[in-house]
Amino acid sequence: MPDTAGSAAPDAILDATAPQGAVAELEMTLASLAYLLTRARAHDERISRAGVSARRSDVHLLLALDAHDGVGRVGDLADRLMVEPSHVTRQIARLQSQGLVERTADPLDGRARRVAITAAGTSLLTRLRHANRAAIQRALAGFDEADIATAAAVLQRLMDGYARQVDAAGPQFTDRSEPAG
Repeated sequence: MPDTAGSAAPDAILDATAPQGAVAELEMTLASLAYLLTRARAHDERISRAGVSARRSDVHLLLALDAHDGVGRVGDLADRLMVEPSHVTRQIARLQSQGLVERTADPLDGRARRVAITAAGTSLLTRLRHANRAAIQRALAGFDEADIATAAAVLQRLMDGYARQVDAAGPQFTDRSEPAG
């Protein structure tokens, strides 16, 4: 008799090829949503509405900084974004040339550098958030506030569970050397 409490048998959870009903439906929906949200054209439209010009990866770096009190080290940012530190170093140089971040000495390690979001970087994110929220509000027109809150809670729990899996897997990259400049 199937478990009616909402849990699946362990073998079914581990078998990615097994039909999952609602889980398979959610997977397809999330994949489609991720595709729509990460398309270059959609990004270009959102940043145009915000009156800014920034690459998608640069926006994600600024968001990662902003989410952690506006300051971080290259290696930590690379971990958060799941990319190589050299990629983050190049992004930081690009963002610094635009006045969106600044590098400072790390007070705990004189060899390392900290990256901090500037007022201009924070302003860019604020404008982008307003444009994003307006787009989301248009997409959610006609939805009940309680349904939106439920969807947000479910997606947050899903992200938290995924983050725990990623954390349990350990570091994705072995080279954590960080240039001091």
